[in-house]
Amino acid sequence: MPIDESRIFKPINIALLTVSDTRTPKEDSSGDILAERIEKKGHILIDRKLLRDDKSVLVAQLHQWIDNEEVDVIITTGGTGLTGRDITPEALNAVKDKDIPGFGELFRYLSIEKIGTSTVQSRACGVVARGTYIFALPGSNGAVKDGWDGILDSQLDSRHRPCNFVELIPRLLEK
Repeated sequence: MPIDESRIFKPINIALLTVSDTRTPKEDSSGDILAERIEKKGHILIDRKLLRDDKSVLVAQLHQWIDNEEVDVIITTGGTGLTGRDITPEALNAVKDKDIPGFGELFRYLSIEKIGTSTVQSRACGVVARGTYIFALPGSNGAVKDGWDGILDSQLDSRHRPCNFVELIPRLLEK
């Protein structure tokens, strides 16, 4: 998609959350990939956490970031599968005002080329909560690369045309 180089890039503040019962911060390679891409793009990684698969813990952290006026976007990785411990989409549902259905649809469309029909097991999703974007990506390294490189890199770039998520941030709370 086209980047209009005549426009000024506007960095945004992004909070990054890894959801895992098995990883430690040293083993959080998918979180590391996202952090590197966020910063390389020129955005500000305002906070980063790793939390266990516990819905109430995740919801509390999401509320904290949503209520922080400095956080524009939250990206989560992990907890989007089908097992009993995978509860990230449910946590997003607990805080959301609106779904962004196209995010999950596009994610699965992009990943089908790499993992085939296994993409149906992904519950990658996007929502808006009180003026903050939240995007939930699966926890694999390939999935976070697909989600960032294929969607978020351009949609979080204020120069992307014909439209992007960044230009809508000031209008997300309109009544």
